[in-house]
Amino acid sequence: MNRSAGAPGGSLTGLGARGWSAVLAAVLLVAVVMPALNLLVPESSPLHLSDFMVGLLGKILCFAICALAMDLIWGYAGILSLGHGLFFALGGYAMGMYLMRQIGRDGQYQSDMPDFMVFLNWKAFPWHWTLSDSFVAQMLLVVLVPGLLAFVFGWFAFRSRIQGVYFSIITQALTFAAMLLFFRNETGFGGNNGFTDFKRILGMPIGTPQMRVGLAVLSGLVLIGLYLMARWIVHSKYGRVLQAIRDAESRAMFCGYDPLPYKLSIWTLSAVMCAVAGALYVPQVGIINPGEMSPAASIEMAIWAAVGGRGTLIGPIGGAFVVNGAKSWFTAAFPEFWLYFLGALFIAVTLFLPQGLWGLVRRLARTREPPP
Repeated sequence: MNRSAGAPGGSLTGLGARGWSAVLAAVLLVAVVMPALNLLVPESSPLHLSDFMVGLLGKILCFAICALAMDLIWGYAGILSLGHGLFFALGGYAMGMYLMRQIGRDGQYQSDMPDFMVFLNWKAFPWHWTLSDSFVAQMLLVVLVPGLLAFVFGWFAFRSRIQGVYFSIITQALTFAAMLLFFRNETGFGGNNGFTDFKRILGMPIGTPQMRVGLAVLSGLVLIGLYLMARWIVHSKYGRVLQAIRDAESRAMFCGYDPLPYKLSIWTLSAVMCAVAGALYVPQVGIINPGEMSPAASIEMAIWAAVGGRGTLIGPIGGAFVVNGAKSWFTAAFPEFWLYFLGALFIAVTLFLPQGLWGLVRRLARTREPPP
């Protein structure tokens, strides 16, 4: 089995002192330093972390979860999805439905129903809004709906041995079809405007600095937890079989391994991870609409993984920060050049850094090591 694209061997318990120190530093940075710099440091201080930066970090942390999910299927199983934006959006819509119900009579029409339903003269909630007033039920749907869709789609696709570019095209067609469906007003998802103007979550105001920091911290902790889970997965026997299927699926079959359950399980898990990221993303940005299902959104996820270094776990997380940090700056300073920069970055990484930025960092670290 070719393990050159993967991280060094070892189990989760074998992270090593340096690895666990990095994890602990990340937890402290997310759970302690970020809230302290925003809530305790005066705004006049250069160390103060503005509300804008907290919101930006929270969004990028959600994107990093998507990049990690993409790396699990593309970097370790050889499955390139160009439709993961669908699962991200489904998780966001499930959270958005709950948040819309929390607006109550604070909306424009002072009705228990969302404003867009009142505007369309709906008399009752659609059937799929039945549990939307329950936070627990909607959080279960965040996992179950995308997970079930991914499982059913993956069952037919992997059972039919659809691979490579054909699989990528089908996933892109799936998310594009879903986007067109959600644009329709009669589906009950707000049409092209989607859901917005959220007021409360769990009875607490959603726009306060404390809530913004809390959501960003939660996103960071979820990312760290999912990273540790992903590391345990890829260094287990299950993960080694996945990499064997990635490198030589026919040979793995001859060795007695059926690729279907392995590919289907990691595909479903990856979809659920994206849905969780979407559910964390929506209350932080304050909106969810069908644009999150656009093919471009899914392609960007693949770019994050490629730029960071697929098959490394930590690389795609860094790739999400690099690309989205650059996007935030470019779209403010030179908005007309952002797409050109993104395309040039992807071409440069493909041609000169096949292992991404994390591969470059590892090569530079090895060159600085003293000779034995």
